[in-house]
This record gives sequence, C-alpha cells and structure tokens, in this order.
Amino acid sequence: MTQPFAPLANDRFLRALRRQPVDHTPVWIMRQAGRYLPEYRATRARAGSFLKLCKTPELACEVTMQPLARFPLDAAILFSDILTVPDAMGLGLYFAEGEGPKFERTIRSRADIDALKLPDVGSDLRYVTDAVTLIRRELGGKVPLIGFSGSPWTLACYMIEGGGSDHFEHAKALLWDDPEAAHRLLDLIARAVTDYLSAQIQAGAQAVMVFDTWGGALSIGHYREFSLRYLQQIAANLPRQHNGEQVPLILFSKGCAHSLEAMADTGADALGLDWTIELGEARRRVGDRVALQGNIDPVVLYASEAAIVQEATRAIQSFGNHPGHVFNLGHGIHPAIQPHKLKLLIDTVHSESRKVFGTR
Repeated sequence: MTQPFAPLANDRFLRALRRQPVDHTPVWIMRQAGRYLPEYRATRARAGSFLKLCKTPELACEVTMQPLARFPLDAAILFSDILTVPDAMGLGLYFAEGEGPKFERTIRSRADIDALKLPDVGSDLRYVTDAVTLIRRELGGKVPLIGFSGSPWTLACYMIEGGGSDHFEHAKALLWDDPEAAHRLLDLIARAVTDYLSAQIQAGAQAVMVFDTWGGALSIGHYREFSLRYLQQIAANLPRQHNGEQVPLILFSKGCAHSLEAMADTGADALGLDWTIELGEARRRVGDRVALQGNIDPVVLYASEAAIVQEATRAIQSFGNHPGHVFNLGHGIHPAIQPHKLKLLIDTVHSESRKVFGTR
C-alpha cells in the first residue's frame, strides 16, 4: 500500500488559487530552480547533461528542493522541461551546446502528423511521475508541489520548427495552408498533455500549470482557434480531483492579455499574467471567475534594490485587498540574476501584502 503524503504546513498557494483569504500573498517563481543558483550549476555539472538531469528522478528532486532551502517560497515546481512530451512521441530531443533544444525529426507534413502516436505516460514518461512522487515525499508537507506541461500550440511550434525559432514560419504556415492538419496535430498533443498532467496529479502534484509560451506569437484570431481552443480542451478533460482534494489548473499564455476574458472562460482555476497588463486591470476584467498569478518584468531583478522593492510594492497595491493572487514574475527568472535580489523580492511581497491585508 502506498504511504500517504505528509499534510501541508503551508497551504497559502492553494488557498490563493481557490480565491480564499490568506495572511500574505504567496510567492513562487518561474524557473526558480535554475542556472542563477550556484548549487544548481554544481548539480547540473555532476549530471553531465541537461537531459540526464531531467530524466534522473533523484537529481530532478535535488534541484527542485534547492531554491526552497534558500528562499521562503510558498510552492515548489517540478524540475523538468516542456519538451518531454514531444520527446516521448518519438521526435528525439537533444540539446546542442549554445543553441538550446533541438529535435532529430520534425513534423512538416500530414504523413508526419499521421505517424505520431500518443505517448505511454506510464512508461515513456515514468521518470517524470517518479520525480513528482519523490519530490512530494521530500517536501514533507512544507509547501505544495506544482506539475506542468507545455501547451499544445507551444509544443507544436518546437515539433514543427525542430527547435526554437524567431518567426515560427513553418508552424504558422501550417495554420494558413492546412488548418485541418494543424487541428489534427494540436488535438493529438492536447490529449497527450491531458494524460501527462493527469499522471502528474496521480503521482502527487497538488496544482498543475500549462505554459503557452508562444501564444503571443499568433494573431488574435489564430490564437483563439489554434491555441486557446486546446487550452479549453485540456481544462474540460483534465481530472482535477485527487484523494478528495481539488487540484487547481493554471493557464499561462504569454503576450495574450487581449484574450483575458476568453481565457477566464476556459474553466481553468487561475491565469498567469506577463508584465504587459496591470494586475488591478486584469482583476477587474475577470472578476471573481479565476485567480491571477504574476506579474512583474523579470528584468527588474537586474535593477537596484530600491527599484525591486518599488515594483513589488506596486504590484501588490495594484491587486489590492482581494483574494486570489499568487505573486510571480511575468516569465522565467534570468540565469544571470543574483540570488540575494530574488530574496529581497520575495520578502517584499510577503511584507507588503501583510500590510495590505492588515495581518502584520
């Protein structure tokens, strides 16, 4: 019989996602386990490669826990990569030095799409779910654990281009030239993502997030047809109850504030925001339909300590004394950031939100 996980000592993150009162605004940071930490760089060197780091549950657990030892964070996020799903679909993920992720095979035709199969999450992605369970046990109830996936559109971009791209010319051309094939591909990826997130929940993830990193590369019409549609499909089909507990779903479409109300109607529990919209404006637009996560520009962490305090305070005051806010950057923390500046940001969010909530 599986041993139960430890009860949560700090549930502020989950309470905020459920739009329940908290004593201070919870904080976690996208890419909080990463290259800006010297201990991460040491573990990465010991692993020998980024993929080895991702695919070894004990190492993934180690780096997931590292930022929690340094900072008073209110959530942990699984250390992995969004491209695990297309890798499990047989495209052959590898990382070229200085060039980022690449795939040995690309998806450029209907025949390529028809040849794709849903991955067997229980075997092809077992290393991820094993890491989730190991991390959850290692956390010992200190804070909740977040699982995640890339969005169908974002994963399709990498699968079609074969790696990163400035313009996504092949992916976008498919939407115009063969929309039926594009929908077939995106539907397949959406089903794979749903299975993948469901497996993470079964393994112990207490919230899950979908990263639509390249949603903002699309026109509004194409965003709604080829990205938002599949985020809604995931929200509709993902089981969000496990062992009697609600497992919140966060959707993050970078650069897509134009469709905030439509995103709030997907059925997700929370929306991630980048820095191109004020928190207060976003809250007014979505009302009490969803919680909000975000959202200051990560580049502020290169600025002075006074600027960091000012930006964090402005964000907290913009959202105001309302439930339903999880603080985060508007995108991932940069590798060159000094860790003490992140500590200052987290401490400021906690202290300033206590003032707003009257819980000092």
